[in-house]
Formats: sequence, structure tokens, C-alpha cells
Amino acid sequence: MEHRTKGIILRTRLLTESSLIVHWLTPDAGRVSTVAKGARRPKSPFSGKLDLFFTAEFTFIRSRRSDLHTLREASLLDNRVALRQDIVGLQRACYGTAFLEQVTEPDTPLPGIFELFQGFIDEVCRRPTAPEVTLAFEIKMLDELGLRPVLETAALSEGARKIAGRLSADTWSDFQPLKPTAAQLRELRHFLQNCLIQHFGRVPRGRDAAVSP
Repeated sequence: MEHRTKGIILRTRLLTESSLIVHWLTPDAGRVSTVAKGARRPKSPFSGKLDLFFTAEFTFIRSRRSDLHTLREASLLDNRVALRQDIVGLQRACYGTAFLEQVTEPDTPLPGIFELFQGFIDEVCRRPTAPEVTLAFEIKMLDELGLRPVLETAALSEGARKIAGRLSADTWSDFQPLKPTAAQLRELRHFLQNCLIQHFGRVPRGRDAAVSP
């Protein structure tokens, strides 16, 4: 069965010398994996369209025997070139991938998480050196999963609690630069780390680099 959707590329890996496995996040199909046959050939129709954190409209044919589907076509919408120019921003975006892969199942519709992740990586493109963007993503992900931290009774200073409230409540379109102190950032990093361990047993890989100034 052919399926057309929009997705963000979470990762790619070689399958053969000429083909790639492409892992996507989509709103209506969730996380899906596709084989892009011949994608590495010079004249491939996929050339220049399949790379990390690209957003594309794409069509795939579902496999009846596995969770690895066949990519038919892709139309690039956004290449997020800024993430290829800043290693810190790229680390933060990769942490976002590790987080959502840890807490979601493949082939499950995730419209809220898709919008949240898309807003996160776009904000990272705009502000790659701001660790509070990653902390906002963590709080918003917990909220989306029904695990919203109870900030009102959390063991946080008043300043850190107010910042956490802003990170939770502000949409990405309304997200304004904050100026947390080093002490407030430490409080929030530690508080959210404990939340992640409590709910998921461990923190996603790459977190230390992603939430550091």
C-alpha cells in the first residue's frame, strides 16, 4: 500500500554501496524506516534530498513482512543548513532524536510530537548556543506524553521555577530569549534529569552535551 506524508529525517545509514536506510518522523505514521534504493548513485532522483534533519514530502510503499518500507519519491521542503554550520546546535538536535526514539514506538501516529520536534529543531537553528531550548523540549515532551512535572511543588528556587514555567507554557512561535543564571540552569538540568530517570529509567544518550551552556 502506497502512503504519502511529510517527515523529518532522524538518521540515515548505509544498506548497500548504493542504497540507504532512512529513518523518518512523520505526524500520521509516526517513526518509519524506509529503504532508498540507489540513493547514493550520482543520477539518483533522491540526490540532495536525504540528509539529517531534512524535511520532505515523501511517498513510500509499506512492507507486509517487516517494518522496513520502500521509499518511492521525496520532495525536499527544508534542509536546515544552519545545523551543518554549528556543531553545538547539531548535538542538541541529535539529542532530541535520541530522546524521542527512547520514549516512542515505531509506526504509531505522533502528530503532537512531530510538531514539537519540528519546532525544537527550528528553534535550535535560530539559537544553537541556548541550552534552555533543549530544556524546553524536555519539559514539553514530558507534557505531551502526559508526564508534566509538577512545577508548583518542585524543589526549585523561585527564579528557576518561573523559568521552568515559561519553558513549559510558551509555544515555539512565542518563545523568547531567556537569561537564566548559571545556578538556575544547573537547578533545571538536575530537576529534569531526575524526571527523566523517574519516568524512563535513564536519560537519553547525549544529554550532557545537549543541555550544557
